[in-house]
Amino acid sequence: MIILAERKRLTMPVRTVLKAAVPALVALAVAGCVSIGGGKIPDTLVTLTPAASAPAGALLTASADSAIIVFDPETDRRLSVQRIAVQVDDANVAYLEEALWIERPARLMRGLLAETIRARGTRLVFENADSAATGRSRLAGRLLDMGYDARAGAAVVRYDGVLETAGSGISTRRFEARVPTASADPAVIGPALNQAANDVAQQVADWVG
Repeated sequence: MIILAERKRLTMPVRTVLKAAVPALVALAVAGCVSIGGGKIPDTLVTLTPAASAPAGALLTASADSAIIVFDPETDRRLSVQRIAVQVDDANVAYLEEALWIERPARLMRGLLAETIRARGTRLVFENADSAATGRSRLAGRLLDMGYDARAGAAVVRYDGVLETAGSGISTRRFEARVPTASADPAVIGPALNQAANDVAQQVADWVG
């Protein structure tokens, strides 16, 4: 009743102003819900670039038995987004405000692993997105960490590999690389993460042969 009484006191010009303001307020509310990296386009987009890559025009012919299929590693929710995770302490996680992964970490890591193994030139490599992928070996696993550890001041990549080979069973191994950084600046953390991820990819490539 109080609200109704107050509405009756509004003059026509005020009603008109309020009516015109409503769409603008709604637009602002919607815009406030859509944000990237804390409400603005980030200054830095981070990706992974293979330190070793198969040369253009290289042709490898081998039997399907020698092929390996590389799958997206599983991740927890902390790494299932494009924001770069920062481990503040044992219980708290934050994200860098001025940088984003250009793609989900799991997909970036899958591509890096596949290209690093492919660069060895010893076996056919498929990714799980390839519809015709076949082979006796399958590389899966879990990406445990790919971010910045504020406690140690280092970029960290940690990966649990699961290699399944027909006739040889399943084997697992944990891989880790740390690259100290001078600051938490995205311009510093990005290259450090790329270096750490390549270190892990090289270790995995050695493991799968």
